[in-house]
Amino acid sequence: MTTAARPTFDPAKGKEPAGFSYLTSSKDLPAHRELKKRRPEQGAGDARTAAELRRELEDAERRHFDARRRRQQEGGGAEDDAAALESEKARYIEMAQQLDAESDGGTDDDGGGDGGGGDGAEDSAEDSDGDDDDDDSEDETALLMRELEKIKRERAEERAREEQEALEQQLMEERAGGPAALLAGNPLLAKRDFAVKRRWDDDVVFRNQARGEEQPRKRFVNDMLRSDFHRKFMRKYVQ
Repeated sequence: MTTAARPTFDPAKGKEPAGFSYLTSSKDLPAHRELKKRRPEQGAGDARTAAELRRELEDAERRHFDARRRRQQEGGGAEDDAAALESEKARYIEMAQQLDAESDGGTDDDGGGDGGGGDGAEDSAEDSDGDDDDDDSEDETALLMRELEKIKRERAEERAREEQEALEQQLMEERAGGPAALLAGNPLLAKRDFAVKRRWDDDVVFRNQARGEEQPRKRFVNDMLRSDFHRKFMRKYVQ
């Protein structure tokens, strides 16, 4: 007689069988085996957070104003240099004009001769002093003329650069307006001038092929044997 159906007081317990090996997936391994710990900055109160935020804002504002002041100083230095250069150019031009006027006046004065006679040594000393003065004036004149030529050359370069920039700006504007002009010249996109004169299928070959066919009349006949459907059915499948 079998005892399989009888209850047992010592139930079966599972155990690892001998001689087998198990492959465990990495997704089945235990994970998150450590508890999350509070970071040091998480325990701070609202006052500390506000103070840190205010400090960061103040630092950012200070950096912004420092950079702005530095840019202004750099721009101001460039402007001062440009102003100094312009004043120097104006001074050189004025000196050149004065020198030209003095040279013209000197030539006029030299035209009238001296009638009286003097000592020969004094005349030679005066001639040597005049020669030295003439040499100095010629050196200054040459220097001023070089400066004047330099100023003219710089102005010519500035004018040429401005003309080049204006030409480039005009070309950029033409390129920017080029696509719009092309689109405006397209008859399919210019809706103001474009109008359909006739249908697109006016000149096709197979148009209105069923024009001569008679359309069936839609009528209602209250008789199954005399209705159009019954007549068509009988004519198609019976006759």
